Amino acid sequence: MKPLVPIIMGSKSDLDHGTAIANGLSRFGIESEIRVASAHKAAAFALEVLSAYEADPRPKVYVTVAGRSNALSGLVDGAVTAPVIACPPYSDKFGGSDIFSSLRMPSGIAPAVVLEPGGAALLAAKILGVADESTRELVRRAQSAATSTIINDDRALRAE
Repeated sequence: MKPLVPIIMGSKSDLDHGTAIANGLSRFGIESEIRVASAHKAAAFALEVLSAYEADPRPKVYVTVAGRSNALSGLVDGAVTAPVIACPPYSDKFGGSDIFSSLRMPSGIAPAVVLEPGGAALLAAKILGVADESTRELVRRAQSAATSTIINDDRALRAE
């Protein structure tokens, strides 16, 4: 059964961030769906969306994209049994201070926090790869490519 990563955004203004995560997931052959479901403005709708995902038997990792007051990640984590990764977009308006709403969650609520969309996609792939060898192999290849880049950059720098 192919895994799924629902990317739940707090608003449509987070679409660039959500799309970057979806693009990162596609590198690992992982299907994703982008949704908008605000914990503040439409909590009942958000729970309805999550209930539908929870009824789907595919393996899942949820990624939430919400800034400012990130209630979305806590709501999702409290409503699902699968891992949740919070990937809040950086806010120039708040100088990054709104990140604290993603870092401090109540007891019993434990989403991982990854700030870079590519990193959130990689963590989701690693989690799903625990039970799927083909995903694990794609993670290995991505890590190998990153290692090769560093080694080649070092060689080029020493050759200059």
